[in-house]
Amino acid sequence: MLPAAFVGIATLLNNLYFLIGYVSNSNSFPQPLSREDERKYLLLYHQGDEKARNILVEHNLRLVAHIVKKYHNIGKDIDDLISIGTIGLIKGISTYNMDKGTKLATYAARCIENEILMTIRSEQKIKNEISLQDPIGIDKEGNEITLIDILGSDSDQVFDLVELKIEAAKLYKLMEKVLKHREKIILEMRYGLINGVNKTQREIAKMLGISRSYVSRIEKRAIKKLSKEFLASSCR
Repeated sequence: MLPAAFVGIATLLNNLYFLIGYVSNSNSFPQPLSREDERKYLLLYHQGDEKARNILVEHNLRLVAHIVKKYHNIGKDIDDLISIGTIGLIKGISTYNMDKGTKLATYAARCIENEILMTIRSEQKIKNEISLQDPIGIDKEGNEITLIDILGSDSDQVFDLVELKIEAAKLYKLMEKVLKHREKIILEMRYGLINGVNKTQREIAKMLGISRSYVSRIEKRAIKKLSKEFLASSCR
């Protein structure tokens, strides 16, 4: 079982990724769009049409699959690589500038590959640096839990925690960068990011002296801001 704080992180990340709306388990990919249709949907997307973005993503999933084939022998699940590559694709579509003359497929391919490489390198770095004695959370009695504490029961869980620790670091960095103080506090309390204790919107409202509906609006706004910043990450 994951430490409570990490369950909260995983839940918040799942909400964030759901809002982003990437596709991770598609067995059949649509054909690429014609140049005319691609331009039409790009223009619609830049006018704020999210459905147009989804169409662009769906019709470029073949590109993700093609790039993922290059990394099939690194020991990572293909579905995971498709998910990672699709995040890169969404970043590419979101930051693509038609005026620069570069083809969308060329630009998106670089974003897809960069996302995969960045994830692989980050995971490898953490796995090389992490110590089995590193605290990863606390139990119900408030005692620190280390990797060595859970290694004997389920070794696969250690690697899950390592990957989650990577994602958690990214999440905290984004929260510090884009959220206002109250937005950050509400997400921390809602998802138990500090002490592993999740609070209801009603409990948070009482603590902050505001209405439950206002807490709900702030929470939704904060998650949207995080997802927007996630998508706006450059494809350098």
